Amino acid sequence: MIHIKRAYETSNEEDGYRVLVDRLWPRGISKEKAKINLWLKEIAPSKELRQWFNHDPEKFEQFKSSYEEELVGNTTSLMRLLDVIKREPIVTLVYSAKNETINNAVVLKEFIEKNYG
Repeated sequence: MIHIKRAYETSNEEDGYRVLVDRLWPRGISKEKAKINLWLKEIAPSKELRQWFNHDPEKFEQFKSSYEEELVGNTTSLMRLLDVIKREPIVTLVYSAKNETINNAVVLKEFIEKNYG
């Protein structure tokens, strides 16, 4: 089971194995408070794509398409995450974006469920 959760929300037992899927560490969050089991920054969107998108809702569909293309070419990181998902009963993809519906964790979760579900 895959969940997504903002890094700024309190972690709890139901989160299971927590994977940070951002290239940058969440501002103002200590490693102890974040309770991250794995920081898989290599699976995050490229710096160029992230900066271009800038969480603009009008750019989300193009961001989603471009990020999925990056994921297809990023087999090492994707396989690492899939190994975790196979091994752990619950995995929470942790992200720091303010918008809870248009961010890389949403795209990543949908991509995994659609292609490896």
